[in-house]
Amino acid sequence: MFGSARIRPLPVRCLAALVWLCACGKDARAQQPPVDVKVEFVRATAAKKQVSTGSADVSNVAVWLTPLDPSAERAASTTAAKFVPKLVQRNKVFEPHMLVIHVGTVVQFPNKDPFFHNVFSLFDGKRFDLGLYEAGSAKSVRFDRPGVSSLFCNIHPQMSAVVVTVDTPYYGVSDAEGRISIHEVPDGRYQLQVWSERSTPDSLKLAERVITISATTRDFGPIRILENPEFTLAHKNKYGQDYVLPSNPDYLPH
Repeated sequence: MFGSARIRPLPVRCLAALVWLCACGKDARAQQPPVDVKVEFVRATAAKKQVSTGSADVSNVAVWLTPLDPSAERAASTTAAKFVPKLVQRNKVFEPHMLVIHVGTVVQFPNKDPFFHNVFSLFDGKRFDLGLYEAGSAKSVRFDRPGVSSLFCNIHPQMSAVVVTVDTPYYGVSDAEGRISIHEVPDGRYQLQVWSERSTPDSLKLAERVITISATTRDFGPIRILENPEFTLAHKNKYGQDYVLPSNPDYLPH
């Protein structure tokens, strides 16, 4: 009878072979050279040409690769995060300023200052309010959907950070020279996407492209994005009001 049919377990040698194949695939990805990307900020001239801004700091630009081929998608589904990311509050600053994470990642928010903080994000992306928490303590947030979350402190107006949540394990953040290395990316076709708080949505959309990664093609760039001359980190508190500076010097801006 169908209801009484038994499912035979796989022989031990078959299970061992599957484990070996998975391990080999992971080792092969680890041995591949990284995918290198170079980002550059540009500005538009009166003649509608784009020229480099010559910016000395091109850090905190996020680049991620979304698999378009089934084989790359399967490899992405088996790639797990290797660490618990943290946004540390220290000296009235978030360290680092930007995190790029995979959907479902839990981020820790340790308070390393000798006074209270109140981290919140009430705009696009993940919305949350951690409330006041004291020195030496930490809270966590799970980022459960793709998007860009702008984070602030409700006490210190100079504090800001960004969490970019993406649905792929292949991502990186640029250094001051605009360089990004993305590791363990299998060969295949990918949608390359870029995000920077210093650029414009239209420019970021134009920077998107389909790329093909192979043993001989793993270097892409420069990717030029328009720098927004009106960019500012000014913001309201979590109540939508201007910050009121407290009398306690620990809570004043630097």
